[in-house]
Amino acid sequence: MGRTLDEVMAGLPAERRQAVKAKAEELLHEVEGLRALRVLAERSQEQIADGLGIKQPSVHKIERQADLYLSTLRRFVEAAGGTLELRVSLPGEGTILLTGIGDLHS
Repeated sequence: MGRTLDEVMAGLPAERRQAVKAKAEELLHEVEGLRALRVLAERSQEQIADGLGIKQPSVHKIERQADLYLSTLRRFVEAAGGTLELRVSLPGEGTILLTGIGDLHS
């Protein structure tokens, strides 16, 4: 019979268990695509559509697009109740918060 996850984790050194837990937390904060973001935000396509002032089929289309204007992405995230931050990682510079991108009011 196989071992359970708890049994496997218990057999790891403490440092390795901590690394696994940290990676699991990191992955929980990553979502793939706008549909997953909407589901995480507990919003329906209709609710997002209302927030964007569009019809539900348009939300479905946006969720399936691989390439979006940042202004569309920002509005979608805001309709889901969030805020959009764009961070850039540059070698030797670390992570930089890029502002004013996709903001139609700038």
